[in-house]
Amino acid sequence: MKFLDQAKIYVRSGDGGAGCLSFRREKFIEFGGPDGGDGGRGGDVWIECVDGLNTLIDYRFQQHFKAKKGGYGMGKNRAGGKGDDVVLKVPAGTEVLDEEGETVLADFTEIGQKIRLLKGGNGGFGNAHFQTSVNQAPRRVNPGLEGEERWIWLRLKLIADAGLVGLPNAGKSTFLAATTAAKPKIADYPFTTLHPGLGVVRVDGREFVLADIPGLIEGASEGVGLGDRFLAHIERCRVLLHLVDGTCEHAGKTYKTVRKELELYGGGLEDKPEIVALSKADALDPDTLKEQVARLKRAAKKTPLVLSAQSGEGVQTALRALARVITHGREEEVEREVHEPWRP
Repeated sequence: MKFLDQAKIYVRSGDGGAGCLSFRREKFIEFGGPDGGDGGRGGDVWIECVDGLNTLIDYRFQQHFKAKKGGYGMGKNRAGGKGDDVVLKVPAGTEVLDEEGETVLADFTEIGQKIRLLKGGNGGFGNAHFQTSVNQAPRRVNPGLEGEERWIWLRLKLIADAGLVGLPNAGKSTFLAATTAAKPKIADYPFTTLHPGLGVVRVDGREFVLADIPGLIEGASEGVGLGDRFLAHIERCRVLLHLVDGTCEHAGKTYKTVRKELELYGGGLEDKPEIVALSKADALDPDTLKEQVARLKRAAKKTPLVLSAQSGEGVQTALRALARVITHGREEEVEREVHEPWRP
């Protein structure tokens, strides 16, 4: 299934039905009087967060959604029926924005949330509604009110406890594949990951969701590479695991490149708890490894973890550090995690 995280759609609630102009005409009833019923109310537009969805692919081929019009009023004081509602089903993590894409109208973070986005128009009054003591036979009716309409944006932000960030080929997909049951594409060329991926990590009896996004490069905030649009998928994460490729030329400069893009993007990512790790340690000799760790420590101003998703070295330590921050929300405990064994 193709991953789709943004969709622009048109929604319109139903018009109200018109009232009826009718008089009671029966044998032996000389003055039957007006008996025109009111029109029915138009259908509403609802948005509901449901289980079993992880993409907005349903809105790729259909972008217009219109609720049904209310039924017309009828004689014998019969009111028109209410128009059928339209229910848009979205996955958890979906934001609803206005046409400009700036104002958030709704944010769905839990399964079962449901809001009415547009209200259907009220039905018009039939002539029976206007009967008075001085106007026994009114010939006045009201048309139904028009429904509401607007264009909206649906934007999906994956809900995960931890997120992976780093340059392309930093080992993010390999780490996700090694720690979860997810099967992301892994290859030796940049931008192997084109869409965000999710996996469930199990460590020491705990579980949390880990998100992998396409790699960032210098200038991503200006649209270079795949841009920084996918950073929206880690805005809800409690902690970030920043992987720095140990085989790069300078680990410190690589770290600062990604941090700069996070700061330019905003969204609170620059203030999130961050665990820094030097990846691909199995491909480095001891001297190079020591030098890269020192460079990364100076740039990040914290002691980095050293791991290799391929060999498994340091992976459990990284997972336990993530679980500690997710559970307690305290980043300062991670420094101790590097040197001390983890205890539940």
